[in-house]
Amino acid sequence: MSESTESVSESVTESATPRESYAASPATQTAVRLREVLAQMPDYKPGKPAAAPAGVTAYKLSSNENPYGPLPSVLAAIDDAAATVNRYPDMAVTALTERLAKALDVPAECIATGTGSVAVLAQIVNAACDAGDEVVFAWRSFEAYPIVTQLAGAKPIMVGLDEQARHRLDAMFAAITDRTRVILVCTPNNPTGPCVHQSELEAFLDKVPSDVIVVVDEAYVEFVRDPEAVRGLDVWRHRPNVVVLRTFSKAYGLAGLRVGYAVAHPPVAAALRKTATPFGVNSVAQVAAVASLDAFDELNERVESLVAERDRVVQALNDQGWKLPQSDANFVWFPLGADSTAFSQACSDAGLTVRQYGDDGVRATIGEVEANSRLIEVAAAFGAR
Repeated sequence: MSESTESVSESVTESATPRESYAASPATQTAVRLREVLAQMPDYKPGKPAAAPAGVTAYKLSSNENPYGPLPSVLAAIDDAAATVNRYPDMAVTALTERLAKALDVPAECIATGTGSVAVLAQIVNAACDAGDEVVFAWRSFEAYPIVTQLAGAKPIMVGLDEQARHRLDAMFAAITDRTRVILVCTPNNPTGPCVHQSELEAFLDKVPSDVIVVVDEAYVEFVRDPEAVRGLDVWRHRPNVVVLRTFSKAYGLAGLRVGYAVAHPPVAAALRKTATPFGVNSVAQVAAVASLDAFDELNERVESLVAERDRVVQALNDQGWKLPQSDANFVWFPLGADSTAFSQACSDAGLTVRQYGDDGVRATIGEVEANSRLIEVAAAFGAR
């Protein structure tokens, strides 16, 4: 190294500003005004990545992901689509919209897409709510509900679940005011697992004002086996204020590509398209979603295997004496209260990353057979609650 180069190197090293110094620097202190609601909102907490002690296989059971990789036909479609990423995607998401219309037997004008169902949820709330309006939902339920509500300037109205971790629809109806614009019904409920029954929802909708949007969030509908469970599309067909929300992230295994959609009556669907991020659903994601619909029979074999694994886990836990809510999703809920941290740590010590919700409980995704068996072992050692 030459002397002049050494001098430059030393100068750069000496003048480099550590992150701590940058954060404390007067130059970084600004009067920029940010929204006050941001300081009051909870952060969305994603599932932690898999981690395990040395010599132990790690399994991630914290994000309700499908443990299977893409089908060969879907992966081939993704590979082909990757060659066109220098171009903007079709903003109208035409191919996927038409394919969904065919699969669901609904008019294409009734479909609105977005970057995952959580983004479509935000489109719904933004389309319906002005500042100070209210969004009613059960709690605990999907963690994004209060976040998207507050970002829209609306107020979250959270109604506690019953002792079986199910929606209390009567209490949710009682929470409706003249400022209520949206009601969110998560079925099966994430993170607790039970689904809302058809008769319950129909009776609820009979009382809800017709100008209030009721979202039937069916992110896990493919895993439902309860014969009494609501089927959102059946309800939607004769209820103009109902919106059905679904995703390709769970059963279809496309969580990394972010594709979701809503089925709504034309005026609402048009509003959702207005509030969508332009070009949000990328070209690779659209192609993968279409290919997944084309391969649904093959994908459904994987869904059935996950349902069988769920039933195996639930039966084993019941045999151990656990009192768990019924799950119609791809996860199980441990309502552990103050024992949640200890159980989460026991899982971590065994190489399982699960999702803890404070002192409410712990959610464990149904994953690989080996992971599920290990969860059963940890639960047995921990002792039934």
